[in-house]
Amino acid sequence: MRAIQFARFGGPEVLEAVELPDPVVGPGQVPVEVEAAGVNFSDVRQIAGHNSPPGGLPFVPGTEVIGRDALGRRVMGFTANGYASKAVLDAGDLVVVPGSLGAGEALALLAQGLTALHLLRSSARMRPGESVVVHAGAGGVGSLAVQLARVLGAGRVIATASTEDKRSLARSLGADAAVDGAATGYAERVIEANRGRPVDVVLDAVGGEVFEAALTVLGMFGRLVTYGSAAGRTASPVDPARLVAGNQGVCGFWLKALLAARGLCGAGIGELVDLAVAGRIRPVVGGVYPLGEARRALADLAGRRTVGKVVLKV
Repeated sequence: MRAIQFARFGGPEVLEAVELPDPVVGPGQVPVEVEAAGVNFSDVRQIAGHNSPPGGLPFVPGTEVIGRDALGRRVMGFTANGYASKAVLDAGDLVVVPGSLGAGEALALLAQGLTALHLLRSSARMRPGESVVVHAGAGGVGSLAVQLARVLGAGRVIATASTEDKRSLARSLGADAAVDGAATGYAERVIEANRGRPVDVVLDAVGGEVFEAALTVLGMFGRLVTYGSAAGRTASPVDPARLVAGNQGVCGFWLKALLAARGLCGAGIGELVDLAVAGRIRPVVGGVYPLGEARRALADLAGRRTVGKVVLKV
């Protein structure tokens, strides 16, 4: 099979196109002829050496694929080595994909869609009418969180993004307002976007100074959900006295732990597929690259030059 692997840690330049034996199909698994593979920031970190690959190097990265199984069904799911023309998926977590969904649209619903759904519903426990701030509102998770917040009844949705083009995209997806997400001046911009009032929910994958700034815009019983630290880890712990004074909460979310407990199908993927097929949410596909151009795909993702979901077409 055709595959992309790396034999040393580094940037996207360490990726190499290779020919490898077909993957071994284990008990409870099914082989899939891959149509496309999802590209995620976790791939960038793994290739850089932050997350050690199971089994060591060389290693084929990629955690999600869509393709055809032996019965000819179009299916998707999580896998161990996705940047390849063939993969194996767990039979119990196969998701049958309607033909009306493009490969990138469908893949966007896996890691990004499930994260967005559970950030709002399970972690933030967002209630109808509440205000929601979505950091990186044009990204893979953010673009879906903006739409899902609207579907779930948010009263006002505010997105942050680094450029006017990205802010315009967030507004087109349903954000009532979109502002620069930089830490300097963050509180003033967000409060103004919320018509002078503190906010109820903030979804943060940026961390660092932006995390600290986001705490200052929470209103009474406000909740901040952290699910990443793109700008670096927060320098200081959250002051409990600050939380007590505002009856506020900070919590975290990690999709991998949820999937380990519930499995893919039990985590809500069917609901997301139904919403997408019905047109109530529109997964954004920001870049489709041939498998052989994995280096460019990873470089563009790491350089923040993409929006929505990035995929490798096989």
